[in-house]
Amino acid sequence: MSLSQTELHPEDPDRLPPARRRRAHRLLAPLDEDERAAFLDEVAHRASPSFDFFLFSLLAGVVIGTGLLFDAPAVLLLGALLAPLMAPVAGVALGMVIGSGAFFLRSLVGQLIGGALVSAGGAALGLLGRYWLPADLSLAHYHAQLSLANFLLLAVGAVFTVATLVDGDRNPALPSVALAYALYLPLASGGFGLASGVPHLWPDGVVIFVVYLAWGAMFGALTLALLGFRPQTLFGYTLGGAVALFGVIIMIGISGAGAVFGGRIGLPTPIPSTTATITPSPSLTLTPLPPTGTSTPTRTSTVTPTITRSPTPTATPVYAVVQAIEASGAVLRSEPGGPIVQSYMNGALMQVLPETQELDGVLWVRVIAPDGKTGWMVQSLLLAVTPTPTP
Repeated sequence: MSLSQTELHPEDPDRLPPARRRRAHRLLAPLDEDERAAFLDEVAHRASPSFDFFLFSLLAGVVIGTGLLFDAPAVLLLGALLAPLMAPVAGVALGMVIGSGAFFLRSLVGQLIGGALVSAGGAALGLLGRYWLPADLSLAHYHAQLSLANFLLLAVGAVFTVATLVDGDRNPALPSVALAYALYLPLASGGFGLASGVPHLWPDGVVIFVVYLAWGAMFGALTLALLGFRPQTLFGYTLGGAVALFGVIIMIGISGAGAVFGGRIGLPTPIPSTTATITPSPSLTLTPLPPTGTSTPTRTSTVTPTITRSPTPTATPVYAVVQAIEASGAVLRSEPGGPIVQSYMNGALMQVLPETQELDGVLWVRVIAPDGKTGWMVQSLLLAVTPTPTP
């Protein structure tokens, strides 16, 4: 049996037509169309969400919500470890690169459903937090705002998750934990805030998730481009550019609203009250009478000065600003150790009332917040403000 010339001598890339040579440089996948399609199908199969993805997303949401309730970083890390493989993020990036709108939407919808289950798990613990809140939720507020550390963690997780997922010989489980930590913690914080009523968590956490998801998909698409994948159609470039533009616009919008890296959420500025000044009233001056021409002294009536009633001085109100160690500030409670009324960031000006109460060795003071709400705060979280004398 004699072999054909093609079987003896495979096609030389230098002898290929220009169009096929350009396609060869655009992809690391095999040059043959059938092999290339099989390779992309294999990657797409690994990047598709499964039933386990949704089940473990719900479990991770419950565990992360527990960590938020108790303000326990170790429990939050456990929730990220229990999270499923974040394959749909790689699927979104792959759909952008190969220009497949159907695969892009399928991966995106799968990731959004998984995110909704995480948010539902956080909301389940938020219902418990409505009646019992053992911590100040500093970690929940931290993950509900943009953070440079979490953004870098997102970039590292997205790059290595996509790279190891494409390479079938490597396990993407470890980098996927970093990606799940960056994406799922803001979602669970948002669900917790929605159910518990704690402000500055909903919808802040959901917005942070959307921003991180867009940037994670872009980092994944850039990783695929560096590995040799290129958009084969104009639609692939258009889709990638639209996602990139969306992520940039949303991040700029949040930054303009005050939720920048390490920034604070805007608080209503207290309106300065007008200080009443006492205007001195004119006093009565006695003018001596000129002497008369007679030697007999004349009896004259003496003018009695009128006593003016001065206003009774009032107690000067005492003010203090919130100065907590955590960047999330402090919370105002209806009673010492009771339900949360509102939370206030560092720098919020409080009027301190005379009432104090000690509970479990912690001194609480009654304050009036800038928005007029009255409640109790831990005294150690307040810094007294020295009043400026009025000239």
